[in-house]
Amino acid sequence: MTNIKDNLAIIKQQIAHVCQLTHRAYDEVSLLAVSKTKPGNMIEQAYQAGQREFGESYVQESVEKIQQLKHLPDISWHFIGPVQSNKTRQIAENFSWVHSIDRVKIATRLNEHSSRRDTRLNVCIQVNISSEQTKSGVTIEELAELAQVIEQCKNLELRGLMAIPQKNAERTTFDKMHQLFNQLKQTHPQMDTLSMGMSGDMQDAIAAGSTMVRIGTAIFGGRD
Repeated sequence: MTNIKDNLAIIKQQIAHVCQLTHRAYDEVSLLAVSKTKPGNMIEQAYQAGQREFGESYVQESVEKIQQLKHLPDISWHFIGPVQSNKTRQIAENFSWVHSIDRVKIATRLNEHSSRRDTRLNVCIQVNISSEQTKSGVTIEELAELAQVIEQCKNLELRGLMAIPQKNAERTTFDKMHQLFNQLKQTHPQMDTLSMGMSGDMQDAIAAGSTMVRIGTAIFGGRD
């Protein structure tokens, strides 16, 4: 049986160790528990162990879990999967964060559907940093324009960038994302989030300046 509490403790120890090696403060890097495909009771176990931020990728499945777990205070839901335009209303109504904005149409629709929120919807722009045909994300050349569009959306708060580098990506890929992040901060100084790094590349991501790592299997076990 998966011991979620112990797994979380191990991951946090690993993050602390990498931060020490790379001369980063531990509180500069937050842990996003990727709970997609996992049942609500496993998420609640993680919550009881102190985890508050959870990442989901499938709208229908996640909305059901969000409703099931709405009794848990301070839980924060992050949408990290590709955003379909016909799902933007549900995402805007149920999530605190969206990591995967990759085009103007999605930004404007999320903005429209966020008009009834008490707070702005926190968003990140997904960058296809490895230029993979099979992955979502803007190109480097498109980044500044999309950021400017989001900045003008009164119901969205541009928090930063997200990337899923290709498997076994070189450290320079992560460094490039950090450079893009710093460049964009010059015109969007409120940005504070660089969402990159998973179990296999966490050390390179943190060393390069990641502020949020996304970990799933190492916490919850393999997919059911």
